[in-house]
Amino acid sequence: MTQPTSGTTIDVRTIPPRERHPLIFQTFGALGDAQSMDIVNDHDPRPLYYQLQAEQPGLFTWAYLQTGPEVWQVRITRHTRPRSDGRCCGSCGGA
Repeated sequence: MTQPTSGTTIDVRTIPPRERHPLIFQTFGALGDAQSMDIVNDHDPRPLYYQLQAEQPGLFTWAYLQTGPEVWQVRITRHTRPRSDGRCCGSCGGA
Protein backbone atom coordinates (compact mmCIF):
# COMPACT_ATOMS: atom_id res chain seq x y z
CA MET A 1 0.00 0.00 0.00
CA THR A 2 1.31 3.44 -0.92
CA GLN A 3 1.75 5.94 1.91
CA PRO A 4 0.15 9.37 1.44
CA THR A 5 2.49 12.23 0.70
CA SER A 6 1.64 15.83 1.45
CA GLY A 7 3.21 18.61 -0.52
CA THR A 8 0.52 21.24 -0.93
CA THR A 9 -0.90 23.46 1.78
CA ILE A 10 -3.71 25.90 1.03
CA ASP A 11 -4.29 28.52 3.71
CA VAL A 12 -7.80 29.60 2.78
CA ARG A 13 -7.74 32.38 5.38
CA THR A 14 -5.78 34.43 2.82
CA ILE A 15 -8.06 33.67 -0.17
CA PRO A 16 -11.30 35.49 -1.04
CA PRO A 17 -14.28 33.24 -0.13
CA ARG A 18 -15.60 32.89 -3.71
CA GLU A 19 -12.21 31.53 -4.84
CA ARG A 20 -11.67 28.96 -2.07
CA HIS A 21 -13.65 25.91 -3.20
CA PRO A 22 -12.71 26.23 -6.89
CA LEU A 23 -9.02 26.36 -5.91
CA ILE A 24 -9.38 23.42 -3.54
CA PHE A 25 -11.18 21.28 -6.13
CA GLN A 26 -8.67 22.20 -8.84
CA THR A 27 -5.79 21.26 -6.53
CA PHE A 28 -7.53 18.03 -5.48
CA GLY A 29 -8.06 17.08 -9.13
CA ALA A 30 -4.35 17.50 -9.85
CA LEU A 31 -3.30 15.12 -7.07
CA GLY A 32 -2.15 11.63 -7.95
CA ASP A 33 -3.08 8.45 -6.10
CA ALA A 34 -2.19 8.65 -2.39
CA GLN A 35 -1.09 12.27 -2.68
CA SER A 36 -2.57 14.72 -0.25
CA MET A 37 -3.05 18.37 0.42
CA ASP A 38 -3.54 20.27 3.64
CA ILE A 39 -6.21 22.92 4.13
CA VAL A 40 -5.82 25.59 6.84
CA ASN A 41 -8.90 27.54 7.90
CA ASP A 42 -10.25 29.67 10.75
CA HIS A 43 -13.28 27.40 11.24
CA ASP A 44 -14.17 23.73 10.80
CA PRO A 45 -14.20 23.08 7.03
CA ARG A 46 -16.90 20.41 7.40
CA PRO A 47 -19.04 21.87 4.56
CA LEU A 48 -16.09 21.22 2.24
CA TYR A 49 -16.06 17.59 3.40
CA TYR A 50 -19.74 17.20 2.49
CA GLN A 51 -19.20 18.82 -0.92
CA LEU A 52 -16.24 16.53 -1.63
CA GLN A 53 -18.24 13.51 -0.49
CA ALA A 54 -21.08 14.46 -2.85
CA GLU A 55 -18.79 15.05 -5.84
CA GLN A 56 -15.99 12.51 -5.20
CA PRO A 57 -17.55 9.73 -3.09
CA GLY A 58 -15.01 7.24 -1.80
CA LEU A 59 -12.11 8.89 -3.64
CA PHE A 60 -10.55 10.64 -0.65
CA THR A 61 -9.77 10.35 3.00
CA TRP A 62 -10.11 13.26 5.40
CA ALA A 63 -8.00 13.64 8.54
CA TYR A 64 -8.03 16.48 11.03
CA LEU A 65 -4.53 17.65 11.94
CA GLN A 66 -5.69 20.56 14.11
CA THR A 67 -9.19 21.22 15.44
CA GLY A 68 -9.45 24.83 16.52
CA PRO A 69 -10.59 26.85 18.21
CA GLU A 70 -8.72 29.44 16.12
CA VAL A 71 -7.01 27.29 13.47
CA TRP A 72 -8.35 24.18 11.76
CA GLN A 73 -6.19 22.02 9.53
CA VAL A 74 -7.23 18.96 7.55
CA ARG A 75 -5.33 16.62 5.27
CA ILE A 76 -7.25 15.40 2.22
CA THR A 77 -5.72 12.39 0.50
CA ARG A 78 -6.85 11.48 -3.01
CA HIS A 79 -7.40 7.89 -4.13
CA THR A 80 -7.94 6.78 -7.70
CA ARG A 81 -10.09 3.88 -6.58
CA PRO A 82 -12.97 4.20 -4.11
CA ARG A 83 -12.13 3.61 -0.45
CA SER A 84 -14.57 2.67 2.24
CA ASP A 85 -14.53 3.70 5.87
CA GLY A 86 -17.06 1.00 6.70
CA ARG A 87 -20.05 3.20 5.90
CA CYS A 88 -21.37 2.31 2.47
CA CYS A 89 -22.35 5.32 0.37
CA GLY A 90 -23.85 3.05 -2.29
CA SER A 91 -21.76 4.41 -5.15
CA CYS A 92 -19.69 1.25 -5.62
CA GLY A 93 -22.57 -1.19 -5.66
CA GLY A 94 -21.45 -2.76 -2.37
CA ALA A 95 -18.09 -3.99 -3.65
